[in-house]
Amino acid sequence: MDGVAPAAEAPIDAAEPFALFRPARQTVPIIFTSPHSGRHYPAEFLAAARLDPLGLRRSEDSFVDELFSAAPAHGAPLLAATFPRAFCDPNREAWELDPAMFEDPLPAWVNVASPRVGAGLGTIARVVASGEPIYRGKLRFAEAERRVQRYWQRFHAELASLIAATRAQFGGCLLIDCHSMPSGSAEGRGRVEFVLGDAHGTTCAPPITRLVERLIAERGHAVRRNDPYAGGFITRHYGRPRDRVQALQIEIARHLYMDEARIEKLPCFAAMQAEIAAIIAGLVRQGPALLSG
Repeated sequence: MDGVAPAAEAPIDAAEPFALFRPARQTVPIIFTSPHSGRHYPAEFLAAARLDPLGLRRSEDSFVDELFSAAPAHGAPLLAATFPRAFCDPNREAWELDPAMFEDPLPAWVNVASPRVGAGLGTIARVVASGEPIYRGKLRFAEAERRVQRYWQRFHAELASLIAATRAQFGGCLLIDCHSMPSGSAEGRGRVEFVLGDAHGTTCAPPITRLVERLIAERGHAVRRNDPYAGGFITRHYGRPRDRVQALQIEIARHLYMDEARIEKLPCFAAMQAEIAAIIAGLVRQGPALLSG
């Protein structure tokens, strides 16, 4: 694409909690994140799990980082977690923990009562997304501390730094938080292929949400807003329109690009990747004017 800086090379290092794919020069006030596509499973985690690796991967937003890999070529950084959601979930508060999972008592400041904890999907999940329990036995709180400090906190420190630098350079920032949704998650709602979450209009200016909605619909896809996904911790925590930081969550139906049972790309993956690249290109062309308006 003419006038677009080429993306810098950034090979994934499994020892690091995130991979940051930067453009050679950031030219737009937009950041993309993929917090749930991490697929590097620590050996000690696999040993403690009662599920096999395929079962653990049910919680992944598999390949979403690859779907959005065109972002740096359009001047926008892409931050992707390398660690899996089943191991530590960066789209939760830092300390949403289920006390029943631990041998020792949890500190009083831990959030044990959130709906996510009740569903078994706290920062350290009790179950995978399909509902099967993850662990053979109980954990110690020190293990949760290690994961939060080593993985969650470092991912969010990098994201906060990116947002601050983007806001300082451009006067504002648009964060696009990228996810995928399993078949059946929008059951009873008709044809749903994309869901945009802006916490019911509170985390992103309506014109930006409308633009993304239009760019997707123009590709022939059915789009809904906030139902059944209105945005998780990342969207709600960072989305502060009054401070000129907009945040919008995108959920993509997995059947559009992958075999959900085998967790493998479908032959149409490259075509879907090209569609996402076209949506990114449209957002890069038209989004900054709305952000500064």
